[in-house]
Amino acid sequence: MQKDDILNLAREKGVVRARDIQKMGASRTMLPYLAQKGFLRRIARGTYVRTDYVPEYETFIEMAAMVPHGVICLLSALQFHEITTQTPMEGWIAVERGKHVPRSDRLPLRIVKFSGEAFSEGIENHVNSGITIRVYSPAKTVADCFKFRNRIGSDVAREALRDAIRQNKATRDDIWYYSKCCRVNGVLAPYLEMVS
Repeated sequence: MQKDDILNLAREKGVVRARDIQKMGASRTMLPYLAQKGFLRRIARGTYVRTDYVPEYETFIEMAAMVPHGVICLLSALQFHEITTQTPMEGWIAVERGKHVPRSDRLPLRIVKFSGEAFSEGIENHVNSGITIRVYSPAKTVADCFKFRNRIGSDVAREALRDAIRQNKATRDDIWYYSKCCRVNGVLAPYLEMVS
């Protein structure tokens, strides 16, 4: 009976976690058991989906489940907001300085440490399959790209700025606000003037 209830919950929610089945009175060991039997597939620690289900934003759901206190940033945020044509080989996620980051063999993560306003400003919450995906807004992401231009490339930062404005994903005023939060307004100002 528990097996059917868990599979029905997975069908209903898309993603099922250990805490979800504990509320039903089932043991959390049922999830790895059902994964071993081929009914579920593990996408992150304590997080499972049906084997026949591929969530729309599976990579982002995995990242959010692995690092719930993190925020999807830089190249991954550009991909999430469909501002870039690039597909990063690893997931980019920001964490607040001093916070623990779990290791993962399943998904290569690129961790960026932020502090103060650079971490807390511009976070959007998107819920998909019952998981809250925290991602920086397009305007904040553009500012971050200029801050980390040496890591991701200046051409990527300039392209992100141009595309975000042309696609109406961010306004110049919003980008300027976040550039001050990230302390890159001096670097970003000339590029912001050139973009039409």
